[in-house]
Amino acid sequence: MNKLQNAVNLIGRAGNTPIIRTFENGVKLAKFSLATSSTYLEVNGKRKETQWHNIVAWGKKAELIEKFVKKGQLMAVDGKLVNRLFRGNDGLNKRMTEIQVNEVLLINAKQKRKESAQLTIKMPTPEQIKEVKKNQVKALSAKNKAERASLKKAS
Repeated sequence: MNKLQNAVNLIGRAGNTPIIRTFENGVKLAKFSLATSSTYLEVNGKRKETQWHNIVAWGKKAELIEKFVKKGQLMAVDGKLVNRLFRGNDGLNKRMTEIQVNEVLLINAKQKRKESAQLTIKMPTPEQIKEVKKNQVKALSAKNKAERASLKKAS
């Protein structure tokens, strides 16, 4: 049930080529807008409405986005809403809602041979990270136990 809290899934097109910022520690930040469209049927015909979303990605996801995402790229974004406060140029406090990327799926990404392909940028879930850590702890415990046993034999 926890996965349903603060979850955002969008399919749209990049509104601009991502802006990449590299910090002193080497971590990268990618920012870009994503346009999603909905079509509504009204009495006088169809009406198309476009929503613009601010997308942010950090670390390896930002590096991959820098490498593969250009303006107009069709993609699916999975993430969460993050509200940020900042001081605007006018000196007033402003609030911005952004979508922090967990996973990105590029749809019909062009390769050098101009073939259609998909590129998935997938980060492990917290459950997967816990499982990996648990397995690492088990492996280290087994290794330490074996080392202690060999030390007892030696003495």
